[in-house]
Amino acid sequence: MADGWKSSDDGYRRPNLSGDVTLPKPGRPTTTPAMPLIDLANPTRFLAYSGRILPWVTGVAVIGLIVGLYLSFFVAPPDYQQGEMVRVMFIHVPFAWLSMACFGVMAVASLGTLVWRHPLADVAAKAAAPVGAAFTFLALVTGSLWGKPTWGTYWVWDARLTSVLILFLIYLGLIALRQAIDDPGKAARAAAILTLVGSINVPIIKFSVDWWNTLHQGESIFRAGGPTIYPTMLWALLVMTVSMTLLFVAILLVAMRNEILRRRVRSLELAAASHA
Repeated sequence: MADGWKSSDDGYRRPNLSGDVTLPKPGRPTTTPAMPLIDLANPTRFLAYSGRILPWVTGVAVIGLIVGLYLSFFVAPPDYQQGEMVRVMFIHVPFAWLSMACFGVMAVASLGTLVWRHPLADVAAKAAAPVGAAFTFLALVTGSLWGKPTWGTYWVWDARLTSVLILFLIYLGLIALRQAIDDPGKAARAAAILTLVGSINVPIIKFSVDWWNTLHQGESIFRAGGPTIYPTMLWALLVMTVSMTLLFVAILLVAMRNEILRRRVRSLELAAASHA
């Protein structure tokens, strides 16, 4: 490859020690203004592009969170039944959404690992697992805090709550699986298979309130008759959800960059050991 690195079957990029490194010709650009998305498969280019957009994504996310929190706590009115406790919704719903969205990202990345052997697919799947586990844990905690004044208890074995708890356990299982297998290639394939199997739980979480009789409220935003939520609450919730999603993107980019650098360091260590 032109950057002096070569990919191996285990997903790691090791230094090209053969000496056949292609140098760019003088006066000839190495990139084009409209570079195809497939070029991001090169970890070096990914590091460059992610480094450029990361400050912007983080900045927009922080500004959005400030605006969203202001709308949530100072503009949106209390609920006529739940009172001030309804404000937990503005952080619980984004956490719950991201717990499923993150697993969706991991499922797509797992396909990339097993089918297309995309160089960054396993990096994305591995980096997203702890982030998704954190969002799922926060969704469970905030949901319990919201459920106490609403249902009279912190926890019930409701279909929605139980399926989210299963999702959290799957996240922990994926993290433990990678740590239990020493071979990076085998760990990547095993985690990808478990992720695809576990993705069946995502639509169960989404439609559990429709398929079973649960205490959890049904859909109140994306429904045929239109949103049933008060407009100022709706705007606060949308701003918080979009901002939290951007925050997730920023965290994922940082985690992927760290994983790429960690793998490069490991590759250099293995190369140095083999030539010692």
